[in-house]
Amino acid sequence: METEQVASEDEPPSMLWGLDPVFSAFARLYIKDILLMRESRQVPGIYFYKTHPIFQVDILGIVVFKREREDFYSYGVDDGTGVINCLCWKSDKWKEQNEQPKGGRVASSSSVAGPSGGFNIEEQLKRLQEAQREISALDIGDLLRVRGSVKTSRGQREIMSSTFYKVSDPVMAVQISWMQELPVLYRRCYHKPFNPASGEPGTSSTTAAGQPSFSSLLGRATQTLRDFLREKEVRRFRPCDVEHLLHPLVAQLPLHTEGEQASAAGPSVPSHIRQLLSETLHLLQEEGTLFRRVISQDELYHVTEQDKDLMMAIRDIIQEDTRREKYAEKGCHILHILSSVRRRYSQNLGRPALELALRFLESSSDIISTSDCHYTVL
Repeated sequence: METEQVASEDEPPSMLWGLDPVFSAFARLYIKDILLMRESRQVPGIYFYKTHPIFQVDILGIVVFKREREDFYSYGVDDGTGVINCLCWKSDKWKEQNEQPKGGRVASSSSVAGPSGGFNIEEQLKRLQEAQREISALDIGDLLRVRGSVKTSRGQREIMSSTFYKVSDPVMAVQISWMQELPVLYRRCYHKPFNPASGEPGTSSTTAAGQPSFSSLLGRATQTLRDFLREKEVRRFRPCDVEHLLHPLVAQLPLHTEGEQASAAGPSVPSHIRQLLSETLHLLQEEGTLFRRVISQDELYHVTEQDKDLMMAIRDIIQEDTRREKYAEKGCHILHILSSVRRRYSQNLGRPALELALRFLESSSDIISTSDCHYTVL
């Protein structure tokens, strides 16, 4: 009971859910996680995976049981992690075809052909519809993809489908691709906490005294500095060069009465400005936007996307190593590239910065990805 109370307190306000891109998308989740999602205390029918509000999902799995009702089919879908019930509504056009009048007659061979023995468009349309119906017919063992909203009925979690179809996958290419994509989505999206304060600069939570919290101002400061670096195409800078960008936020920052003293080195600034700037630079380093090539007393930060030397070093490493037989077929793994870049360019380069640089090189068609973690040159 206590854990449920803590979970409900951790929910962001419902008016901020729209800031999370996951909320408006069909979340690709493992069925096990869909079954374990907790329902929101604020809005029934909304569920939370960690801190992400979710109400519609996208799954792929094998049909393990099937029940037919007058208006819908009930399929049990298994993706290897669990089984969930999916309600799939029957198409109205199939119902109309089934409800033929008793006095109806079967089309004769003369009606199949046209009046002059040529092409009969009505008969061909009927054949096409019948082929579509056969393709959409599902049996146990078929591969099914379902998109729809999550709901709980009689204590059981199920999916009310908005779209469903049978997937033809004779060599399991679709399933393999799906299994490779899901871990990436979890790592890059679902496992990252949803923080409304950093989602949009204009949204901020407040303290009990009515002042913006430090976390909300940190989100604004991060976005402000990120926009400045992009617009001005800054290649490298020191903290004192961008300190003025945070001054408009200082008046809103709650001051801490800890009697902090300004450091003797560098420009003399209030302690709360230094704290906000330090946390902002730390966040930008964690996401890969910035990195420090050399750790020294001179705090010089490099902007990843604007560092031409880094891009050239990465491209040269991939080009040289893909000539070797070991990497010729699949390309270089990202960990191999990271190790080589650290030896050749900077020992302090982190994986987030390398991933950002690889995406930038791929977008400019300098390299291509052969899998989620392997890269080669064109």
